[in-house]
Amino acid sequence: MVGIGGIGMSALAQLLVHQGKQVSGSDREESPTTRLLAEKGVSVSIGLLAEASAQAGHDRCLIPADTELLIYSDAVWLDNQERMRAKEMKIPEMSYFEALGQVSKKMRTLAVTGTHGKTTTTGMLAAILKHAGKDPSAIVGSIVSDFKSNYLEGRDDLLVVEACEYKDHMLKLSPEILVMTNAEWDHTDYFPTLEKMLESFNKAARAVPKHGVVVTNPDGENMSVVLKGVTARVVDYTKESTPMLKLLGEFNRENARAAKAAARAAFPDIVETVADEALKNFKGSWRRFEYKGETPNGAQVYDDYAHHPTAIKKTLRAVREKFPGKRIVVAFHAHLYSRTRDLMKGFGEALAKADEVIIAPIYPAREEPIPGITNHALAEAVRRSLPALPTGQAGGRQGNARALDSFNEIRDALLKCDSDTLIITMGAGDIYKVAEQIIEQ
Repeated sequence: MVGIGGIGMSALAQLLVHQGKQVSGSDREESPTTRLLAEKGVSVSIGLLAEASAQAGHDRCLIPADTELLIYSDAVWLDNQERMRAKEMKIPEMSYFEALGQVSKKMRTLAVTGTHGKTTTTGMLAAILKHAGKDPSAIVGSIVSDFKSNYLEGRDDLLVVEACEYKDHMLKLSPEILVMTNAEWDHTDYFPTLEKMLESFNKAARAVPKHGVVVTNPDGENMSVVLKGVTARVVDYTKESTPMLKLLGEFNRENARAAKAAARAAFPDIVETVADEALKNFKGSWRRFEYKGETPNGAQVYDDYAHHPTAIKKTLRAVREKFPGKRIVVAFHAHLYSRTRDLMKGFGEALAKADEVIIAPIYPAREEPIPGITNHALAEAVRRSLPALPTGQAGGRQGNARALDSFNEIRDALLKCDSDTLIITMGAGDIYKVAEQIIEQ
């Protein structure tokens, strides 16, 4: 497995090991997921060692001679040395979602998709089914605190899985029950318009068999388009009640409703009290408003994965409600030049809800830079999103933003925050590393 440290890849690796397969892999750098795999006995080669070994020839190649399949993540391109070596060895290849699709065909599958809330909803759904004694296997897009993994080991015929919409990946799966949390424009590098993205969501919903179920908010934004032509039964998750959660915000209550509705649609014998017990005890996931600790000056530090304007806005609204007296400082790591360009105005408006915003250099992932799309441009968008201060008034308002060009500069700036401050490192890149650097160990 090339790119085995990816959040989905590492979970699939654990599932394959559970099924009795011999699994090994490589990744560019060590991460919480590669360490988790190592703890579970999976051989993982890191960085230059992996590349050097792949170039060294048959005898020293990372790919064992009896390998039956190479699985690669989306972040691994065609010219990757291991992929090229596998072609020379005539070893079949599959992408992560192609392989996951093959697994899904052999299991009763409950898939969770949507622009926001997929990970938390998937984790909650797995937790409910586990608590109810249904023994699900689960693949989640984060390390779930309750499982201490992004994979839940369970039976071989029941799968709960997070289904990403990027590149139509969700269409590779075969869900009997499909949860659609919501539908907004995202992954703008693949979906040039909202309409194209809704078309993909609609294909996924129409692919659910007649005896299956689509769990969603049918009155939600864009859902009339998404549900057009669907033959499966549609279950409205907004009708569900939720207990008091450990997680903050109305958006997490929505996730809980969706998970509860899906669990009860799959297993009508699950009584409400059992589902609610699982939900009220659910601890959350890595990088989902995760408390990290305090700085030496006493500022509280949280880390959050929000990387879309709506998710940022909802998170900051929930933080204001939970911590009304705190000054909120966000260190934001934008993910992809294309997303930043296409959603620039929305990012500016959302981030301006913080008292201070520090913008890191854009995380490029799979993209080349786009002229004019920088962290400095995004900081300017935040500043532009609020009206000018009245004459004679200065400072002390929301929308204060600046761009800093290294994590070291951001770390030093955050360490100056006092005990009245709540710091959130935010984004889908590796800004979480700054949160780990600024807390007292």
